[in-house]
Amino acid sequence: MDYLKRANELSEQLIKDRRFIHSHAEVGMNLPVTTDYVVNRLLEMGYNPIKLKKGGVVALAGNTKGKTILLRADMDALPMTEENNLDFKSINTNAAHTCGHDMHSAMLLTAAQMLKENEKYLAGTVKLMFQPGEEIFAGVQAMIEDGVLENPKVDSALAYHVGAGNMPVGIHLYNNKEALLYSNTGFKIKIMGKGGHGAYPHFSVDPINIAVHIYLSLQELIAREADPSKPSVLTIGKFISGQANNTIPETAVLEGTLRTVSTELKNLLTARLKELSTDIAKAYRGCADVEIISDVPPLLCNTAFTDEILEYMQQLNIPNQNGVGGIQASASEDFALILEKVPGTYMFLSAGFPDKETYQAHNPKVVFNEDVLPIGAAYLAHCATEWLKNN
Repeated sequence: MDYLKRANELSEQLIKDRRFIHSHAEVGMNLPVTTDYVVNRLLEMGYNPIKLKKGGVVALAGNTKGKTILLRADMDALPMTEENNLDFKSINTNAAHTCGHDMHSAMLLTAAQMLKENEKYLAGTVKLMFQPGEEIFAGVQAMIEDGVLENPKVDSALAYHVGAGNMPVGIHLYNNKEALLYSNTGFKIKIMGKGGHGAYPHFSVDPINIAVHIYLSLQELIAREADPSKPSVLTIGKFISGQANNTIPETAVLEGTLRTVSTELKNLLTARLKELSTDIAKAYRGCADVEIISDVPPLLCNTAFTDEILEYMQQLNIPNQNGVGGIQASASEDFALILEKVPGTYMFLSAGFPDKETYQAHNPKVVFNEDVLPIGAAYLAHCATEWLKNN
């Protein structure tokens, strides 16, 4: 099958799928409307999709005689309100597809249709994985626990992520030698003090003061304890405390993320983060509890598998096709948990507008170029088919 030609023939339905998922954006692990839509579309194609207990959908194409390749798309949105002029923007307040997961789901649905049409020619099994909870780094782990890598056992895995901005459609970004994406350690620091009247601070233990000292010390942690040859980023994105301007509160909460390319450095900095937080709180007569709320390793692509997939992608002769290697980004992705267990790869596909004012992903004004949709769908189906044939 000429997958690119067929994907273009299916572009009307492909765009319809994308726009429905986009306009019904949902966040987290519980995505009832999106999940039901994906399941119903798969049923229409002749699949027997399975809803996993903790969330997510799995379906199989092909036969069990050969190996199994997993194709993954995430389905969840971000907790923000969309701010653009799209006539299909999200109808849900505080839920918007500003990271392009609606694009991923639509591309995998069209790939699923083409694989079903070409099923008798598949030299093995394609496992389709529709995942919730990527933005909270919970979806992959939940689906692994529910057996997504078993029955049949997965031998390799592939995922794409669209990119916004000014880069034209046709460009793909990859890294076949070192970490493509950073690890992500999400943390929550709860500081317990002693509340009281703002006029009498000596009778209280001020948790805001403690939190500020912890915040400043954590920035020094990166500057003075992290190996400068191994990039790392620590960001506090949430600071909650107090209800009145004349009252010292009882508690304060800091939430943030620690990202690095090295698992060894991640473990060192996480341990020091806990130590600094508890010791500083104690020094100011309070106490602190550090909770790790997400833990994702650096995303490392298998070199041989990546090179093989790149060869298959070139076979499609996409207009303006150009690959850029050696990319490393400080974002994180829980697909890394799958790549720890099976050889696979993850790449970015440009969905930008070279001649327009644009915004990056996670911005409420971001718009993705739908011209990438048939390309992504064709890549998924073609690469899966060729990998099974040659392995």
